[in-house]
Amino acid sequence: MQFLLVFIVVGPLIGAVAALLPAPPGLKGTSPDQAVLRHGVTVTGAVLIAAIVLAVGFDHDHPSKMQATTDISWIPALGVRIHLGIDGISLPLLVMTALLTFLCALYSYFKMPAGPSPKAFVALILVLESGTLATFAVLDLLLFFLAFEMVLIPMYFLIARWGGAQKQAAAWKFILYTLLGSVIMLLGLLLIGLKSGTFDMVALATDNGRGLTSSVQVIAVLAIGLGLAVKTPMWPLHSWLPDAHTAAPTVGSVLLAGVLLKMGTYGFIRILLPIAPDGMHTFAPYLAAFAVVGIIYGSLACLALARPGSKGDLKRLIAYSSVGHMGFVLLGIASMTPTGVNGALFANIAHGLITGLLFFLVGAVKDRYGTADLDTLSGATGAALYGRAPHLGGLLAFAAVASLGLPGLAGFWGEMLAMFGAFDPADGLSRPAFLTFMSIAAFGTLLTAAYMLIVVRRVCMGEKREAPQQLADVQTYEFAAWTPLVGLTVLAGLWPAVLLGLTDPAVQKLLAGGKS
Repeated sequence: MQFLLVFIVVGPLIGAVAALLPAPPGLKGTSPDQAVLRHGVTVTGAVLIAAIVLAVGFDHDHPSKMQATTDISWIPALGVRIHLGIDGISLPLLVMTALLTFLCALYSYFKMPAGPSPKAFVALILVLESGTLATFAVLDLLLFFLAFEMVLIPMYFLIARWGGAQKQAAAWKFILYTLLGSVIMLLGLLLIGLKSGTFDMVALATDNGRGLTSSVQVIAVLAIGLGLAVKTPMWPLHSWLPDAHTAAPTVGSVLLAGVLLKMGTYGFIRILLPIAPDGMHTFAPYLAAFAVVGIIYGSLACLALARPGSKGDLKRLIAYSSVGHMGFVLLGIASMTPTGVNGALFANIAHGLITGLLFFLVGAVKDRYGTADLDTLSGATGAALYGRAPHLGGLLAFAAVASLGLPGLAGFWGEMLAMFGAFDPADGLSRPAFLTFMSIAAFGTLLTAAYMLIVVRRVCMGEKREAPQQLADVQTYEFAAWTPLVGLTVLAGLWPAVLLGLTDPAVQKLLAGGKS
């Protein structure tokens, strides 16, 4: 187990270096470009298999216990250790990251985005995977920061070199926002480490803020929270996200929505809730207020983009929907209750699966039509995907109703539990205020249903018009890349105990200060 976790974190880095080296003659085949893309599929596949074996070997009877741990002194002068481990909170995120990266590598093998050499593309994907996996596995504050930062440069280049229109501006906006937030976050992490005498996240969580004064906790939560909020992204620090998604290649959008956004909310749960509870208690009402504003704002922006005549881009619409969905995650965290935090973790996984699938599908629609502009797609009556490409249209409709939170699919449980957490927040938080937040969030679910159903009507329905060339339906490699996401969305919706059985004991222990 210990070796598996180290391999999962370090394996993609080794694979990234190997991708840049010349391929051995026997592995080159007829196309060196295809050889390096095949290398990406092989490495991410090996990491996914290791993550699945790790999940199977995980002690499911004690999910609150840190398992597969490695703890080695790294920088003794600063007390920094190479400390790795997983529990019921981090394991689902680890497996989902490995799965989405593998599916992106598989998709890219058959549909490589236009741009420079595949060598650099594969190496960047693998470095990005290593950074995200490390973020969910490390248990040292400074290592967390390094892993958190490690993903920024690969994503910048994926957008800037393989993106679409306005890619340079979108990439710069992404890097500037996230780097600024990270600098502020580093100051908060250093404050906690220096004031408490340790950077060990397990020891700090067990101490539960008792070694930090209330003023130190408030300052730390403000600094770290700002950095995490940019990555989440929380309104009004979200403005980099729509541009980045619109410009990014399909696999870049999938990884950005499915993996990178989870790093911010994971930091709130893993670091701020257990280590600085007094500071979180102070800021919880403000976090909840920003969360519900984000829910309404994201939904209204999507409605505006979906309106006929607005020239709304479908990728941009899905990006704005992420602002709303992540608002539910932040609302659950702000409740500071086991119910709310479990809902936040569930919504994180559901959003990764569903929005990852949505970006895959929107990318496929754009490839076929040459545009993601809703007005161009719908024309006079609608794009008629049901008639022209029935499997693609059916999958898009499935992903849309999953995203709006249809009961029986994964999107339902996280948002419902987050609102339940707001219905009865932690002791000391204003219940009338949180009931108001819950009511606003509930109204947001109606707006979500409205814009998603408008998208389905405009893109999937309509009269089947004659076209110069036949529109291709879902290809075999697309089925292979999308089927796991569909299956897991249904599984998590029908059997939520698969996730909640892992997260609940770990959340209970986290909020109780390290006591089971």
